[in-house]
Amino acid sequence: MKQVRDLSQSDKCYFMEWLKIFPSEEVARATMKEDKPRLLIVNNKRICLALHQGGFFAVQDTCTHNGESLSKGKVNYLGEIVCPWHNYRFALSSGEAQDSTCRDLTTYALKWDTSGVFIRI
Repeated sequence: MKQVRDLSQSDKCYFMEWLKIFPSEEVARATMKEDKPRLLIVNNKRICLALHQGGFFAVQDTCTHNGESLSKGKVNYLGEIVCPWHNYRFALSSGEAQDSTCRDLTTYALKWDTSGVFIRI
């Protein structure tokens, strides 16, 4: 017999969608500076967008240590976003905390095609 799960009001359902953040990859590359994070607000979410070694990365903007905006920080040579308050480091590729007991960051997928650059929220 096949089991069917009842979704009660206490269960959370999330629907992800791709949202355009730049009209083209060229505009994104012209707008972003290498290793200088930038704040994006997409669907009321604060997202830290970074360009590192030619690749784009998106993570939550709020440091899990003390709540500071990571887009005010910097990206180091290891591809880590560094919090401007206490220098906590998180891998841009995975969101993993590198040198602390902080929670990992949420990461967001990015894609681009001929119609623009998109983030999955």
